[in-house]
Amino acid sequence: MNIHALLVSRFSEALTEMGIEDAPIPVSRSARPEFGEYQFNGAMALAKKLKQKPRDIADNIVNTVKLSDIADKLEVAGPGFINVHLSDAWLANQCELALHDPRLGVAKAPQKTVVVDYSSPNLAKEMHVGHLRTTIIGDAVVKVLEFLGHKVIRQNHMGDWGTQFGMLLAHLSDKLEHEMAETALSDLEDFYREAKIRFDEEESFADRAREYVVRLQSGDKQCLALWEKFIDISITHSEEVYDKLNVSLTRDDIMGESAYNHDLANVVADLKDKGIAEEDQGAQVVFIPELADKEGNPAVYIVQKSGGGYLYATTDLAAMRYRSQTLDADRTLILTDARQALHFKQTEIVGRKAGFMQDTQTYEHCPFGMMLGSDGKPFKTRSGGTVKLVELLDEAVERARSLLAERDTDLSAEELDDVARIVGIGAVKYADLNKNRTTDYMFSWDSMLSFEGNTAPYLQYAYTRVRSLFRKSGMGLDNLPCDITLTEKQEHALAVQLMQFEEVVGTVSRDATPHVLCTYLYDVASAFMTFYEACPILKPGTKDAVKHSRLALSALVSRTLKQGLTLLGIETLEKM
Repeated sequence: MNIHALLVSRFSEALTEMGIEDAPIPVSRSARPEFGEYQFNGAMALAKKLKQKPRDIADNIVNTVKLSDIADKLEVAGPGFINVHLSDAWLANQCELALHDPRLGVAKAPQKTVVVDYSSPNLAKEMHVGHLRTTIIGDAVVKVLEFLGHKVIRQNHMGDWGTQFGMLLAHLSDKLEHEMAETALSDLEDFYREAKIRFDEEESFADRAREYVVRLQSGDKQCLALWEKFIDISITHSEEVYDKLNVSLTRDDIMGESAYNHDLANVVADLKDKGIAEEDQGAQVVFIPELADKEGNPAVYIVQKSGGGYLYATTDLAAMRYRSQTLDADRTLILTDARQALHFKQTEIVGRKAGFMQDTQTYEHCPFGMMLGSDGKPFKTRSGGTVKLVELLDEAVERARSLLAERDTDLSAEELDDVARIVGIGAVKYADLNKNRTTDYMFSWDSMLSFEGNTAPYLQYAYTRVRSLFRKSGMGLDNLPCDITLTEKQEHALAVQLMQFEEVVGTVSRDATPHVLCTYLYDVASAFMTFYEACPILKPGTKDAVKHSRLALSALVSRTLKQGLTLLGIETLEKM
């Protein structure tokens, strides 16, 4: 149930009945419980239009709007706010319906085709912490979109082409004279470093590397076979990281830069034919007056270098056209760090001028901030090097295992290993996901692995605590009477939180903001803890009807936490 959407609909109907058309319907959640759960704040905006006092308009709306079935009180406050106090009986009924619904009362949205471009590692190197945010934020957004019923096409725009591959393939060719490709490429960072040193110091090797670039780009069979071997082993490295991270990307989702090679010349030709690109100092350039500087000079967007080579701009335009025209995407979401914002803004302007997208199709760059170390600078190893993602994840699991070993648990060694993996990986992911994606955040082992506060371990523990209730009660979800009655304020507050799940999921879908879901799950868990302390459930003397009602509420908490964490790509546990 989307309470916000329901209230917007009811207030809209009331304004129409009052003869007020096309007015905004500003419904928002109340900041304080004494003001109810929601507020309608449109009366003041209507005052000038209707030439009436805001409170008089608000009074008329209260007398007109039909909310008696869902609210037990409407009140006008301040200069004309309308406070909506939701009914206990209605909330209880909605909780019962959600408990019996596999989708927890969340309706499917009208289906759209959504392309999500995320992760996008460079296959010449191993994945590092710089790939963490795009990968896990993108995957959470994908899961939410799919949950709402959209057709989602994952696009892993891997860097698998370019001049550096000439250097790498020349080095691999030499290595294969003495060892297997898998052995030579077991550590991509070392392999890349070796090749770069040779390229800088050996003139003959540098010449061979440049020759390999020409052979690769001209489709030489021997060179392509070597390239395909390199790519295959590099992808295997990425797959290991995806598996550890519990993300849904597979080989089938890869659409690397090389996939657009055949269309790059066509893109440039189309831009020239339409008068969008022009030659400037031998290069093909698009001038963008919409992004002119303070002196009025248009932004420069190069689509072909003077030597004939193509750039990221050309590839991204080809990708835009493929996604919009071949995949017929209604929305295209691209998750990269914020430093690329200007590039994608330029790409959208040029692509739309060229007709590569229809007006109804959206092109949404979803930027994110950086992961910072304790010094406030980009996160690095102690020696200042790049942190390999697989090593970060392994350390998270080991730290989680050490913390769990200190706790009083009855877990076997095998169970402890599994719990440590789930807690460690979940902690790393949640610490990132619960921050607004547009801001930088500071990496901290202590805070992310804490069992207190807004962390994955806290939410995972909250889930296990609810599950333990049912083990103690001897009742399962299948045989649980679910007549819910709300009599205490803590029960009411918890029910309101549970009924806002659909609103939250819709916001994440619209704005690509998983942190909104994280905040919501933390609020649900906190509301449950308050409810649990104030409202006895299994305490001797508690009436069966009350016990069963509170167990039903707890069951809905359990299912909501599990579903929410699943959408974030975080596993839950039955015990910790």
